[in-house]
Amino acid sequence: MRSADTSLTRAAVRAIFTGGNRATLLRGGEALFPAMVDAIASARHEVWLATYIYTNEGGVKAITQALADAARRGVRVKLVLDGFGCRIDLPGLQAALCPAGAEIAVFRRIDRWWNWLQPGQLRRLHQKICVVDGEVAFVGGVNLLDDRYDQMHGWTDTPRLDFAVRVVGPVVVPVEQAVRALYTRAHLGSNFRHEIASLARSAEPVARARRLMRRLRMSPAGTDATGAALAPVRAAFVLRDNLRRRRAIERAYIDAIRNARERVDLVSPYFYPGRAFRRVLRQAARRGVQVRLLMQGKVDYRIAALAARALYDEMLADGVRIFEYTPAFLHAKVALVDSDWATVGSSNIDPLSLLLNLEANVMVRDADFNRSLAHEFDTAVSVSQEIDARHQVHPTGVRASVRRWWVAWCAHVYLKIAGATGRY
Repeated sequence: MRSADTSLTRAAVRAIFTGGNRATLLRGGEALFPAMVDAIASARHEVWLATYIYTNEGGVKAITQALADAARRGVRVKLVLDGFGCRIDLPGLQAALCPAGAEIAVFRRIDRWWNWLQPGQLRRLHQKICVVDGEVAFVGGVNLLDDRYDQMHGWTDTPRLDFAVRVVGPVVVPVEQAVRALYTRAHLGSNFRHEIASLARSAEPVARARRLMRRLRMSPAGTDATGAALAPVRAAFVLRDNLRRRRAIERAYIDAIRNARERVDLVSPYFYPGRAFRRVLRQAARRGVQVRLLMQGKVDYRIAALAARALYDEMLADGVRIFEYTPAFLHAKVALVDSDWATVGSSNIDPLSLLLNLEANVMVRDADFNRSLAHEFDTAVSVSQEIDARHQVHPTGVRASVRRWWVAWCAHVYLKIAGATGRY
């Protein structure tokens, strides 16, 4: 019987690093949105954008205006929006953007009750990507949602903690290819019958089908490349999809943590990793690596916080340090290992992100970028509450075991309903 690690290895395509990139860390929409507006305002040919949530309030209004202005001056503007995350805001966005010439494709639309009965509806588009002219890309965890606005809790005084990265260089190529493929998949899904009929009527149906398949590919396949001989900044764009890259992001994390020598700092608001992931974290702590996890202290979804806290005593027992961020909502999905590996992206460390949703992360191997992220992490930890195993306020003993069993059972049932296979 294969081990979980072996199964994971065979299920993942490893990160492909390129050299000669530039990567800039952006904290929240406060830094990301103006950078996106500047890039879109300078667009000459095309803008591609994919996001889970797009709420045209506060600081996001400037992006909507920039997209509409770009479309009016003849720039090709194409957006792919998740049918669940954007279901409430979609009519307003279409009214604001489509008359200007922008085109919107909806990924797995949910506008009728029977849409929930369709296979795959629990697998959502969770990526946050913007590419302008194939030259600059933005990837991260920041939805098009004002930092001080929460869809469940309304406006808040303190901005949520979140990050994105602006990249320039060869790494932009697979980012653009991914968002193009997302748009094609969403458009094809919404107009499947029309597309098949058009394909059948085509003079060259085979050639046209091949072209369509190329457009559906999210990024070129490849094997592992460490990037050791590449010039700075070394970066890799890593996807999680439901085809060949089902465990790619998880594998990238595990590889980095397994090789850690000094420190592992990880931020995830929703944390419920599988056994292989938990094992490498605990092994790193046992061999003397400083392992710190930053979780949400201001809870938005109670079940997610319950799942994370069910693992606290297991992590603490092996020397992993856990902090809860309490000043505001936590939405960041970032990590850094030692002094030269870091990642920023959309993937949480939970079953939804690691096994179901479409996710996108950028991995960066660069000391300066790592220092920037380390500074942000240390700043966040300094205003967070550390969980002390000696004064554990969360259930322990039999009560903790029951809680872990219940959370694991719920996760198992959800994944089975969603059609996820393999060990977790």
